[in-house]
Amino acid sequence: MPAIVIAVLFGVAHMLTNGRYGFHRDEWQFLSDAQHLDWGFVPYPPLTAALEYLGLKMFGLSLVGLRLFSVLAQVLVVLASGLMARDLGGGRRAQTFAALAVALSPLPMFWATEFQYSSFDLLWWVLIAWCVIRLVRDDEPRWWVAIGILAGLGLQTKYSIAFELAGVLVGVLLTDARRHVASRWFWAGGAIALLLFAPNLVWLIRHDFVSYHFLQGIHARDVHQGRADGFLRDQFLANANLFAVPVWLAGLFACFNDRRYRMLAWMYVVPVLLFLLAHGRFYYTGGAYPMLLAMGSVVGERWLRTLRPSWRVGIATLAFAGVFAIGIYATLRIVPIASSGPLRDFALRNNVDLREEIGWDEIVARVAAIRDALPAEQQANLGIVVGNYGEYGAIALLGQRYHLPTPISAVNSGWLRGYPQTPPATFIVLGSSPERANELFTGCRLAGHTANALGVANEESLDHPDIFVCGPTRKPWSELWKRGPEFG
Repeated sequence: MPAIVIAVLFGVAHMLTNGRYGFHRDEWQFLSDAQHLDWGFVPYPPLTAALEYLGLKMFGLSLVGLRLFSVLAQVLVVLASGLMARDLGGGRRAQTFAALAVALSPLPMFWATEFQYSSFDLLWWVLIAWCVIRLVRDDEPRWWVAIGILAGLGLQTKYSIAFELAGVLVGVLLTDARRHVASRWFWAGGAIALLLFAPNLVWLIRHDFVSYHFLQGIHARDVHQGRADGFLRDQFLANANLFAVPVWLAGLFACFNDRRYRMLAWMYVVPVLLFLLAHGRFYYTGGAYPMLLAMGSVVGERWLRTLRPSWRVGIATLAFAGVFAIGIYATLRIVPIASSGPLRDFALRNNVDLREEIGWDEIVARVAAIRDALPAEQQANLGIVVGNYGEYGAIALLGQRYHLPTPISAVNSGWLRGYPQTPPATFIVLGSSPERANELFTGCRLAGHTANALGVANEESLDHPDIFVCGPTRKPWSELWKRGPEFG
């Protein structure tokens, strides 16, 4: 099957390039949370950190090894896209185009370059869509069990999958699939989803729904900073291969026009409208496009059969060549192909996330050097305070080789881990402005900077490059902790 070949080549390509640079700041958060396994974390449910824990046990602190799970998730996304085209009645050409268009789309390409919860969120969206296709094609209600399992895994990965599930529910109620409401398999699927989600739900209740407050805070930040701008524009420019836009649009119209598969159309329209009204970010709906590309590929294949052979070959060649061209351009922008030279510089100029992978080893080494320059009595009673989760994870893991103390942070899940019961007398403070450092601590002095050897401008080098050495806090830690958690 061509989709298998495309998926395998996709996976191999990412495995060969995922060892460049370093871990992204978000990956440092997952790595640090993996050392404190629980049924929930402030920013997200527990499944992603649990997978990262497994990766650490299997591969250690390996870029390629720890990103293997993300690569495998996207390999399955590509393969499932071809399978959806097959199950919708498509031949080899439709299956090949669907798999290729998804493999060369920006989102699956990006989610394979890093270990992110969105990597697995995308997988659950696509697998749920595939199960729905089998459900309505075969009129087999037992597929609700598989949908329930995937929904539960999705809720344990990223709460935004609730928007796809809303689309599933609306699709059931507004189409012929409403007859499934009377099926015991439908309710069994819902019960399974709730059962799988229950441990995190209990955790949320015990922690006063802190994740809900986190999402509120982050959403307000995103809207304020303009990160939610261009939502509709980027449905066309970024969520799928740009050259394949006519294909997924044809797929959407075909779903609406086919009573059997109309449920798929609602599974697209409902999340898009909800996120549009809620000012969500464009990539939140990325998981809805593989099913549309699969349907559009089938529609396109059938249309080509009505054309003369010369037109058929020409249009098919143009479609595949266009997807390849856009895919190559996206690859050069997104994938860390080169560790030096023009290709590296092009990627770093155009991909802010790659820039956030630079300099972490140097930051930790610099903190260790500042610690080593302190008098022995200050080293003996030292704390390290960090201002974001990237610094927390880097110090917590890379700092072990320098015997640095566990960092202190009120950001996200760091706040749940508390503060030292015996307060240190000296602190190394990074990730803060001079004003913030002096507000919290006494006797602060500038001790170094967080610059990286490549001279790459990222959050660490631009927004808070200073490292301070400070004395005790101005207020007791118990009082400071009441202000938290801070969300980032």
